[in-house]
Formats: sequence, structure tokens, C-alpha cells
Amino acid sequence: MVTSEENSYNTKLVQDQTYAGRNVLQLAIALSDNPRTRPIIEGRIPVEGIRLVPTTCHPSEMFWRQLRYGDFDLSEMSLSTLSIATSLGNRDWVGLPVYTFRTFFHTQCIVTTASGIQMPSDLKGKRVGVPEFQQTAAIWARGALEHEFGVKPSDMKWFMERNADKSHGTSTGFKAPPGVSLEQIPPTSSIGEMLVKGELDACVHYITDQNLVDRSRVDISKEPGIKYLFPDRAAEAKRYYDKTGLFPINHIMVMKRALYEKHPWVALNIYSAFVKAKEQVRKEAQAWIDINAQVGALDADAQAALKRDVMPYGLKSSRKVLDTVTQYVHEQGLASRKVALEEIFAPNTLDL
Repeated sequence: MVTSEENSYNTKLVQDQTYAGRNVLQLAIALSDNPRTRPIIEGRIPVEGIRLVPTTCHPSEMFWRQLRYGDFDLSEMSLSTLSIATSLGNRDWVGLPVYTFRTFFHTQCIVTTASGIQMPSDLKGKRVGVPEFQQTAAIWARGALEHEFGVKPSDMKWFMERNADKSHGTSTGFKAPPGVSLEQIPPTSSIGEMLVKGELDACVHYITDQNLVDRSRVDISKEPGIKYLFPDRAAEAKRYYDKTGLFPINHIMVMKRALYEKHPWVALNIYSAFVKAKEQVRKEAQAWIDINAQVGALDADAQAALKRDVMPYGLKSSRKVLDTVTQYVHEQGLASRKVALEEIFAPNTLDL
């Protein structure tokens, strides 16, 4: 993690014609590219009092750069790593209740046909790959496997791809939790290669996107010997959501604490900009919804469902999801205690 001395913040003021030549803060922001972040990246949503200098990069690379070097004033961040760091007393970062990525991670589990795995319980005793043991995606997948299907992390043999120089865990002093078997995949290999060779039976989160951190490049869609653990992933996601009400959060926004302490208003202005960006996406989609409704392709119930925001920002609306993942971080032996959300998020965002 960046030390408090390295995290000292010197404000850069620039003139911006957007605000009639007034001085504004110029801040570096890193984001992954998705429909909800694109209006911010492209500058279509101005931020009051701030000129953003955006960098678009893969989350694996972004988190490594931020945790190791503190390259950006604001960025997305691994929610689990932020929780772990907070439990250790690290105060480099302040969380903002903006959730840039959500999905049902346990439905992404893949298995080899040769392993004989047909259902989650068959994972017991198997060799399972993971890019990084403490990454949020893996924590959500393990949490679902344990709480929904009775498969504990200690029931499997883990193989981690990321080495220490590119790992989140380097910033938090990661060690394998008690009772967990964890081996490091050699730098000359990868999860994808080990799956194809039969050296792994499964993987809980498979990343092939080009970035400076992850090494797997095997296209599993072209490998007949590799399949998803849940054949009907959409049905499992719906079952899980209907039962638990959880739509897992993976990334949140953070800002340097030194910046927050000097300019706390930045947190609220950035939050407001992301809310506006998401609303812009919803408005753009509404035009297509209206066209489909006019031709009868969507009935009244479907139209009502599409107007519902299942990915809300703010702390209050997502407290259950956030409490669950911080509980999983502690439960899976990655933090000595369950971190309170009030410790993670900017104080002036707690009522959002």
C-alpha cells in the first residue's frame, strides 16, 4: 500500500472553460470501460469544480498500480482488498458508494469434464485455480459455494496464478488462511494452461483479458473439455438472487484520503457525477424500451421491471450486499475482524 507520506496530496488548480474560466481541481481518475463509466471517461458528464484526467485500464492492472504506486487520485478498487487493508489499520483510501461492477460470480465457475465434477459438492477435494485468493470475485464465489451448497474453502486445493510482484495481497501481507491448502502457480504456467493439461480440475474466476497482471490466455469457449459448473447460468443467478436478494458488488470507487481530508466536497461531487452518468445510460436505453413496448414486444410487467434500478449507488440501498461481502472476508480468514462499513466509506457519504 502507499504510505501516508507518499499519499500526501498537493492540489493542482487549473482554469476550466466549462466553469467560465474558474479555477478547478485537476484530478487523475482510473476506470474500467463499461456503459456506466463511459459517460465519465468521455467527459459527457462534467463534475462540478473538477477537471478529470481519465485513464482506462483493466481492473487487475488498475488495482495493482493503485495499491503499489498510488498512481491515481480516484479509481475503482477491489472491495475485498479495501476491507482487508482497513482491518489492518491502513487509511490510504476512502471509499465512495459507487459500484462500477456487479455480477453473480459463482455462476462463472468452470470445471473440466475429465474431473467428473457435475455439481458444486463434487468440488470437494478438487484442484481449483484462482487468479488471486483475496480478490472480491473469488470471495463471492466461495461464499456462495459455502452458504448455498455446503462447500467450504478448506474443502478444495487452491492454486493461485498471480505472483507477489503483481498481487493485491502484497499490499496487505496476504498469507493463506488457516486450514486452506494454497499453492503458487509457477510464472511459466497459468490457470488456462493447467486446465487444458489436466493439472487443475476447476477455476472460480477465469480472466483472459490482456493486462499486465493476469497470464491466462486460453479461450475456454474453444475447449471441449472445459464447461461451466452451472449449465444454465442465468437460471442459477435468478435462483440465487430470488433467495438471497444479493446482487454481488465487486468494485467500488475510492479516493486518496489525503485528498478527501483537504477537499471533502470532492467525494459528493464525484458521487453525483456517477449517479448522473448511470441515469444518462438509463435514459438512452429507455428509447429502445419504448419502441419495443409500442410494438407489443414488452408487456406492462416487463416495462415496469426494466424501470427498476437493480444496481443502485449509495450506502443505504446496498448495505445488505456490502455487509455480506465484509462478513465473507472475515469468515474466509482474510481479515481478523468484520470491518464496519463506516470505516470504509467517506463520512459525508454515509447517509446516501
